[in-house]
Amino acid sequence: MKRLNVDRARGMRGAQTDAEQLLWHHLRNRRLQGWKFRRQHEIGRYIVDFVCPDAGLIVELDGGQHGDQLIYDERRTVELEAMGYRVLRFWNNDALKNVEGVLEVILQALASPAPHPNPLPEGERE
Repeated sequence: MKRLNVDRARGMRGAQTDAEQLLWHHLRNRRLQGWKFRRQHEIGRYIVDFVCPDAGLIVELDGGQHGDQLIYDERRTVELEAMGYRVLRFWNNDALKNVEGVLEVILQALASPAPHPNPLPEGERE
């Protein structure tokens, strides 16, 4: 299963959407204020569009097909957040028409501390 996901992620890197290519141009090689991003990276059972491991930040770009899979995307976000990541979602159109605005939101998220999930139930927290 692990090898299958690695191969799938590699294939996805070669078949990026126009929006993913544009955003990757701004994120790659530490171009965004020195932050290191990876693209089409495996996290758990998911392959995320972009991740900044040092900040625990995932950036997802969604096309029109995601309008039909909102419940899946919501569950996926909840699971990734439970692993300690923050997830930002943008529509492909946002990246294509306003990449500077998307980058500004990403920078704001990078500047704010990441919340860490507390695995203890509410009544057992200190």
